[in-house]
Amino acid sequence: MLRYLPFLLVLALWIYAFIDCLNTPEEEVRGLPKVVWVIIILLFGEVLVGPIAWLVAGRTRHATAGGATPSEWHRNHRTEFVAPDDNPEFLASLRKENKKDEELLKDWEADLRRREDELKRRESGEEPKEG
Repeated sequence: MLRYLPFLLVLALWIYAFIDCLNTPEEEVRGLPKVVWVIIILLFGEVLVGPIAWLVAGRTRHATAGGATPSEWHRNHRTEFVAPDDNPEFLASLRKENKKDEELLKDWEADLRRREDELKRRESGEEPKEG
């Protein structure tokens, strides 16, 4: 299997360069017309001359909009991860949820007590009080 690896890498680079050339707009192609680049990639793909020539000299490479490379942007914009138990916003949201749950539980308990009292009155024969 390992003996096929160089062949597969050459084939992958060949296919990548060919598809990249086909998808590149004509105004971004440097040096030669796009058709000539396609022919060079196809004819000299086995020896990697065509694909490497396309990747190095054939296509105009654009700088990013901000002028910085993605890795430079990531170096300057680090995300600080905070553990949930150290995050004040998360802790506040937990307290808020707990308060809601406690209120709901109190409402359920009050409703249960009311129903139990009503059931006891029915069993003892009393008329339910209104209001």
